[in-house]
Amino acid sequence: MKIQNVNFKRLIIFIKPEWLYVTLSLISGLFFVVFNTLSIWLTASLINNVLIDFDKLLEKQQQLLNKLEPSLNEKLKIAVNQLVLRETNIETLKVLCLSIICVFIFKNIFLYLKNLSTSYVQIRIVTNLRNRIYAHLHSLSLSFFHKRKFGDLTSVIMNDVGTLNQAIGATFQKIIVEPINIISFAILLFIISSKLMLVALLIIPLNQILVQFLGGSIRRKAKRDSLQIGGILSLVTETLSSIRIVKAFAMEKKEIAKFDKESWKYFDLLFRKAKLQLLSTPIIEIIGISMAVLLLWIGGSKVIVGSELSSEDFLRFMFLLFSMLGPIRSLSNVHIKLQNGYASAERIFEILDQDTEIKNIGQENITGLKSSIKFKKVNFSYDQGETFKLSDISFEIPKGCTYALVGESGSGKSTIADLLPRFYDVSNGSINIDNKNIKKYDLESIRKIMGIVTQETILLNISVRENIAYGENKIDNDLIIKSAIGANANDFIKKLDKGYDTIIGERGVKLSGGQRQRIAIARAIYKNPSILILDEATSALDSKSEKLVQEALDNLMADRTALVIAHRLSTIIKADKIIVLEDGKIKETGNHKELYNKKGSYYDLHNTQFDN
Repeated sequence: MKIQNVNFKRLIIFIKPEWLYVTLSLISGLFFVVFNTLSIWLTASLINNVLIDFDKLLEKQQQLLNKLEPSLNEKLKIAVNQLVLRETNIETLKVLCLSIICVFIFKNIFLYLKNLSTSYVQIRIVTNLRNRIYAHLHSLSLSFFHKRKFGDLTSVIMNDVGTLNQAIGATFQKIIVEPINIISFAILLFIISSKLMLVALLIIPLNQILVQFLGGSIRRKAKRDSLQIGGILSLVTETLSSIRIVKAFAMEKKEIAKFDKESWKYFDLLFRKAKLQLLSTPIIEIIGISMAVLLLWIGGSKVIVGSELSSEDFLRFMFLLFSMLGPIRSLSNVHIKLQNGYASAERIFEILDQDTEIKNIGQENITGLKSSIKFKKVNFSYDQGETFKLSDISFEIPKGCTYALVGESGSGKSTIADLLPRFYDVSNGSINIDNKNIKKYDLESIRKIMGIVTQETILLNISVRENIAYGENKIDNDLIIKSAIGANANDFIKKLDKGYDTIIGERGVKLSGGQRQRIAIARAIYKNPSILILDEATSALDSKSEKLVQEALDNLMADRTALVIAHRLSTIIKADKIIVLEDGKIKETGNHKELYNKKGSYYDLHNTQFDN
């Protein structure tokens, strides 16, 4: 309950900016309640006036007017009768019918205004919340995405926010008006017969206990539903993104069976929750009708024996009582929907509460590299308490030089490359650019001066032109072509269906590996960065593609400072310095000739690779 209250209070932050529409909804709701209550009272009066002899009606009205101290119930009768009573029964009936029509028109006008304003607020809140989650995800470090499945995050953004949308909608549509409706009906019922109303009140706690019990169980199941659908989305994302491997290993049946298993598990969770949700309405209905029948018996007995309650009062009491059951049932359903919303809110705020590990506290902008990049006694681990992945890493890259990182898989090469653009922050030590800690620079400005080309080329499902110019505010078509020429990509791009305007498919699926890599290099050339990070950019290519890409990389690295990660040592023989890593530590440093003649770790790597 404490978590629910906290999350509800946090949602208030999103409601405050919409106070004008909330106020409009509240005012419209109040007017709706007034006209709704009046419509029920007038309808009861209509039926009573039709059933009773008109002369007796006039006689009763006169008796009420002559009373010295009429009760509140009698005062209400006098006011309504004065509004509708005319000289003849036909005239009275006509006025009463017209009054009912007018009341119902105004009632529904205010109902529409209430629902329209609350819908606006509801949709605005949910849109702002979804945008807030998406923006917050962009602020989180890569380590967060290593721990969470993409399908699960997608489920939170779409499904959980959608569920919360329904909960907020139900809350705004019902919780503002229905309690006022119930209170107004209850007051009138007390005015008509306090004894009968006290009997009705005995039933309400039983209804509330039942709703609370069902709601708690539904909330727990709703949370499990959200987790399960997140797992299913992750499974779909993983399988479809690896469909080539699935088909290559003839794993279609196994993947289908895996999906079927998770899908039927989700069915089981949904059906169990549905049983509880669908059970609530019949039980509440049975409790309500049992209460009504009990009151019908008690009230009817009083009318028959002619004690305390007139037939007109009893008729009006039953009309109001049955009308009150509707709002009570609506509030019960709201409580059920809120339980689903609470479960989704927990998952939403769990993400929003994730701390942004990479703090952008730097005030100074950097426009380019002036002197050097320096790693100074850098230590790093992905998780606290874990053995350091990097230990005491120190080296300096002068401006315009190319440094290469080599070593076995898992030695820490890519980790060092990820620390430079602050995808992660060092655990100890520092990384300096131009003798200043990179944390003192604005994060965006640091990444603006860096170009990154990785082994796994990420391209977007947009045109070749837009992919090359990605990240830049303006598209310079001449520069795009020059960048493509520098990347050895211009020739194959011109042969595409629509040339530079060809949509390349999700992750560049319509292109070969070498073509994708050369577009990535063209993107880096277009950016014109001061610092280059090349992470095994040719390791997945055939010999012909590698040659073309390597030529493009040579063009890209000309007169730039580069940090190169390579498995193929042939690609970094010309590097100014090679750093050999082993188990997160620097084992050797030097140029190719120095390291080869030293006959140490680099020598062994070189011979192993070229012997093969």
